Amino acid sequence: MQTAALTPDVPKRSPIEQARFNMIEQQIRPWDVLDTRVLDLLAATPRERYVPIRYQKLAFVDTEVPLGFGQFMWPPRVEGRCLQALQLRPGERVLEVGSGSGYLAALMASAGAVVTSYEIHAELARRARNAMVNNGVEGVEIHKACGVAALDAAADQWDAIVLTGSVPYLPDAWLEQLTEGGRLFAVVGEPPAMHARLYTRTAGAITATHLFETSLLALDNAPHRNAFVF
Repeated sequence: MQTAALTPDVPKRSPIEQARFNMIEQQIRPWDVLDTRVLDLLAATPRERYVPIRYQKLAFVDTEVPLGFGQFMWPPRVEGRCLQALQLRPGERVLEVGSGSGYLAALMASAGAVVTSYEIHAELARRARNAMVNNGVEGVEIHKACGVAALDAAADQWDAIVLTGSVPYLPDAWLEQLTEGGRLFAVVGEPPAMHARLYTRTAGAITATHLFETSLLALDNAPHRNAFVF
């Protein structure tokens, strides 16, 4: 007498859980984000709670999400690649230039980092602070201020620096603010040629690793090289 094979009951995902699963499996993992720690962070951090209500349908879509004030959330795959490149360790101090929605800061804090984030737009800074409180995120300080000015002031050193907007070039003085072993994630260049790079400080020297090509809105007050005057 044959008996039917029993299959284990698989819990049914809610529509949001399914959308998050699809985001990770169809967008992020295929973009060479294979670090299970990063994938777990993305699965556990509710991206939809950082997206403006009017754009909730875009929370898990492979696109930039408008935040207002000409600012956008990164596509999920870029967030994943950034986190994978940084390889943050618990207790590391991170400077984020451009808080935006607060989602990336929340991800970095969930990785154990202590995050100081600057947002030039007062309303976005307020929303990001509220998101930290509403989602129980600790280890993030958000300041309403220009992050470029904070970097130019060279007042501290950081284990990691993240620029959430592009820059035409990267000033050496910013790289000097990295601790030994420190990393800086930046998208460098001007349209149409922009490159995401990871800069690492080792034995006093800086190495740059090309990660991927992309196009990203420039940081407010991004530095520009002085033009030649004839």
